[in-house]
Amino acid sequence: MDYNPFSLVGKTILVTGASSGIGQETAIACSKLGARVIVTARNQERLQETFDQLETIDEGHMQLLADMTSQEDLEQLIASLPSLDGAVLCAGNSTTLPLQFGSRQKFDEMFDVNFFAPVELLRLMYKKKVLQKGASVVMIASIGGTHSFMPGNGVYGASKAALNSVMKYAAREYASRKIRVNSICPGMVDTPLIHRGTITEEQLAEDAKKYPLGRYGRPEDIANGAIYLLSDASSWLTGHDLVIDGGFSI
Repeated sequence: MDYNPFSLVGKTILVTGASSGIGQETAIACSKLGARVIVTARNQERLQETFDQLETIDEGHMQLLADMTSQEDLEQLIASLPSLDGAVLCAGNSTTLPLQFGSRQKFDEMFDVNFFAPVELLRLMYKKKVLQKGASVVMIASIGGTHSFMPGNGVYGASKAALNSVMKYAAREYASRKIRVNSICPGMVDTPLIHRGTITEEQLAEDAKKYPLGRYGRPEDIANGAIYLLSDASSWLTGHDLVIDGGFSI
């Protein structure tokens, strides 16, 4: 049987933050399902590593170097993009910081990467009509700030909660062009971001025990959710925040 509502054959998909973690896994997964994939990140060497792992190279995949916090880079990226059937906005950062140390500078730094950069990209893609009619946009948010409120997560959680809110407004406003906008709210996912030394490996192992399914998420868990939201299988779904967290929020 050839029937597969999750197929991405014939679709052109942009993936930001594609040099590692969720973004890298999502880009590779999209290529495996037949999509033409445009990957972007700010590190050329790591972006090339992702690009080299994309399948169906004859689909005409592209890699575009860009710093999402740079307005100039964003505008150059928009000018270089073909018409898109979908986009997964994965670029982001995290920190563990008690609110008493959450200065305005710390909030600004986090919001620049996690909120303003993807929102500006989304605005420009819509305004410049890079997103085709019927396109699907997936924003990687978090259960932090929406479903879970752990100590030390306030600065990060606030940026992701704001992103999730804009997703819903965009879904309402962009529906006139049949453009769908959804988000994924992951729990803790085992990516390089969580192994930077702010939390010890012992603390991470102990924290993973709090998840009913007994482990942190893997990048492919989130990538599979993104595939669903990009595909025709979710054609009647917009404005939804899909929680993928191994049961943590319950």
